[in-house]
Amino acid sequence: MSVLMKFLQEFLDQFFVEGIWGIFKGLFNGIVGIFNIPKYIEIFKSYSSELGAGGWLLAILCMLVVLAAIVGIIMLVVLLLKKYVRFRKTLVDQEELLNEVGNLNREIIKLTMEKEKILAMKVSQLGLKPGESPYEEYDENESDEEVDQTAEDYSRFYKLTTVDLEMETYEPPVYDNDCTLPEICERFRNFACSRMGLYYDINIIRLFIAAMSSTRLIILQGISGTGKTSLPYAFGKFTHNDVTIASVQPSWRDRTEIFGYFNEFTKRFNETEVLKKMYEAKYRNDIYLTILDEMNIARVEYYFAELLSILEMPSRDEWVVSLVPNVWPTDPKLLFDGKMKLPDNMWYVGTINNDDSTFAVTDKVYDRALPIDINSKGKYFDAPVTDPMYIDYRHIEEMFREAKVKHKVSEESLRKLAELDDYVIEHFRLAFGNRIVKQLEDFVPAYVACGGTEIDGLDYVLCHKILRKFESLNISFIRNEIGGLITYLNKHFGKSNMKESKEYLERLQKLM
Repeated sequence: MSVLMKFLQEFLDQFFVEGIWGIFKGLFNGIVGIFNIPKYIEIFKSYSSELGAGGWLLAILCMLVVLAAIVGIIMLVVLLLKKYVRFRKTLVDQEELLNEVGNLNREIIKLTMEKEKILAMKVSQLGLKPGESPYEEYDENESDEEVDQTAEDYSRFYKLTTVDLEMETYEPPVYDNDCTLPEICERFRNFACSRMGLYYDINIIRLFIAAMSSTRLIILQGISGTGKTSLPYAFGKFTHNDVTIASVQPSWRDRTEIFGYFNEFTKRFNETEVLKKMYEAKYRNDIYLTILDEMNIARVEYYFAELLSILEMPSRDEWVVSLVPNVWPTDPKLLFDGKMKLPDNMWYVGTINNDDSTFAVTDKVYDRALPIDINSKGKYFDAPVTDPMYIDYRHIEEMFREAKVKHKVSEESLRKLAELDDYVIEHFRLAFGNRIVKQLEDFVPAYVACGGTEIDGLDYVLCHKILRKFESLNISFIRNEIGGLITYLNKHFGKSNMKESKEYLERLQKLM
């Protein structure tokens, strides 16, 4: 056993004493040797008497090099220590920041639950019993883990769930289903005048009502102060259903500005007022208008792109938007598989000011919308005091369908438009397109039913859907062709017709 112990002692001494300890000992001795100033002085004294002039010069140079090396080593060590201290401080700060973020997230959830508890108490004023509220009681003493779990049990669509509760006691009004389109136009004009002090030309009213037959997106454009926003706002008052005004911001870039988004921290869907009104419209038969105020202060084809595509679907059963990827038991009643079908009774009205602070609206948007120019202030007129009325969107759509039968665009007009299409393609490389033809066949009959004429309806669509595209062309290259187009319109439609199109073409000529 003594031999074994002696073996282990010598074997391990070789590793630990001669090896490991030798490394630290050698490193320590090396550091001591570098900074052993007395030894440097002793060596210098022992050789100073034997050095000549050249030797003294080299000796001084050598001492300066060694001194510089020592200073460099000291500075390197100090720099490494500073970097280490900063690195450690950064790690500590990051860890503290992450902990703070986690605490704040939990506080947000707690505060959100507390807020919704208060809101739920307000909802109970609608006649609900406390046990019927979809929101569970929140205990401020709950742990963070219990808070996270409780969050899953709440309705993540608070505004939409509130609509569900309100609609439980909703009773639809008595709609005026005997009114005609001319009566609606005249009564609305008189209502705006007598009740709100707004004066609109009857033709603007006809265009606005008829536009609802051909598209879900109506664009009101023109100079500031002519009543672009007031027109749909007044119509909301006229139909006992206030409009929703969404003031477009320059930062709008995607669909979340319209619908909202799901917040992963709070486990709530941040609903917009537009989404709430969409959901409410599914319960009711009133006409709903959403105003996109100054819609081109951001790029329309960015934030409104999904709606543009969905509303182009031929079947309304396909008007579906996806809100969340999964289903919770507490989701609102009219959602299915995290999706919502867009309401049939909502129209979107965008207002546009064309100036340096706005973006140009692209053809993609214009082709799907119907633009209405409001470039003059309404003239004062006397109107009898007129009351608002309840209008069922199904009734007005039925009148649009009847107009397509009774006031169908004549074959002669369609033939002339087809010939005009060929002319425009040949001379300007532009075409009507099937979408515009369909809108024309929907819009013109409704415009006639509202009190207009077929030729004026054709003129309006031609001017605002086709000739408008000339602005994207090089005017100097087509100036000779514009005069020929005016002559063509006079020949085929008559000198007294198509006035708006001719006036527009004449304005283009003046720009040359």
